[in-house]
Amino acid sequence: MTTAFEFLPHDLVADKVREAITDQVLFEKRPALHPDGSVAEGLYNAWITLNNPTQYNSYTTDMVKSIILSFRAASNMRDVVAVVFTAAGDKAFCTGGNTKEYAEYYAGRPHEYRQYMRLFNDMVSAILTCDKPVICRVNGMRIGGGQEIGMACDFSVAQDMARFGQAGPKHGSAAIGGSTDFLPVMIGCEMAMNSGILCESFTAQKAMRLGMLTDIVPGLKVDGEYIANPMVITEMKTDYMGRILHGDLKTGNDLAAGKALMKTGVMDLSALDAKVEELCTKLMLTFPDCTTKSVEELRKPKLNAWNANKENSRAWLSLNMMTEANTGFRAFNEGNREVGREVDFASMRRELAEGACWTQEYIDSLMPGARGGARK
Repeated sequence: MTTAFEFLPHDLVADKVREAITDQVLFEKRPALHPDGSVAEGLYNAWITLNNPTQYNSYTTDMVKSIILSFRAASNMRDVVAVVFTAAGDKAFCTGGNTKEYAEYYAGRPHEYRQYMRLFNDMVSAILTCDKPVICRVNGMRIGGGQEIGMACDFSVAQDMARFGQAGPKHGSAAIGGSTDFLPVMIGCEMAMNSGILCESFTAQKAMRLGMLTDIVPGLKVDGEYIANPMVITEMKTDYMGRILHGDLKTGNDLAAGKALMKTGVMDLSALDAKVEELCTKLMLTFPDCTTKSVEELRKPKLNAWNANKENSRAWLSLNMMTEANTGFRAFNEGNREVGREVDFASMRRELAEGACWTQEYIDSLMPGARGGARK
């Protein structure tokens, strides 16, 4: 038995203000479902969708603002069971910060980047402190800062063509926007080193095996039927979920055959949507306060590491915009397939060891193609 009650608003801004920031972050309330697929009247799941697919759903400054406000709004909605954080298309969940904006605005402006990193930190914290369980619906690549905001979520469900990884030291940064906090907790120190320093990405199958995912489902259909990712080595028994023993990329002729098979198929994310809805339903069938408290407690290893490091990480990343980030983000933005998108690391290291200074002229000289020819 309920009676009419006038609630006080606790949102930072009105919905129309949040929605006006950018059309590249979509907010939608979708009806919650019973196990039989029928609508649970009066209950919803909040879907926050990154909508910048032409740039692999990388987030701009305005997108970061909108993500923060969207998570705050979803957290305050009394009729919302869970939050689904996802992105448009089937190529990428998110590849991190928008490198065009980084290269053309923030490179060489550490004070501006420090302000941006306040927003970035607030975005990660908004996910980690959301009063609702947060599910990352991994529709494609989850790389760099995209991996960081994905790991801040409580659950991750992926289509099995997705890849996971970092890009920091390859492109002038360090994965200290969450990955250096979350990876050792989630997959162990050695594999965290492999991801955070060598920037070698994981298949969805390997991410599942390492404990980075809640579940995976097939995303590729050939002749109308789902098949497992043909690019990776898998061994399956009676069903797909929970039976992955391998997740490494195939090599040689097997890899070529996998690529050929992949070209005959089409991506279909309906299985991913069904698995996400299934998880949302499971969350609905719990006591809300007990679930919130459990989520808060289980987040503590990630949250404690994040809170211990986020401010000094922000300061370092800001200063790094004068040197390596200035160089790396510009190289990625200005490079291409012919000359590459990375600097000549060996020459750069030798020149720095000999006393080269981070002048604008020196940074310009490190750009792909600046010294003639493609990078070896």
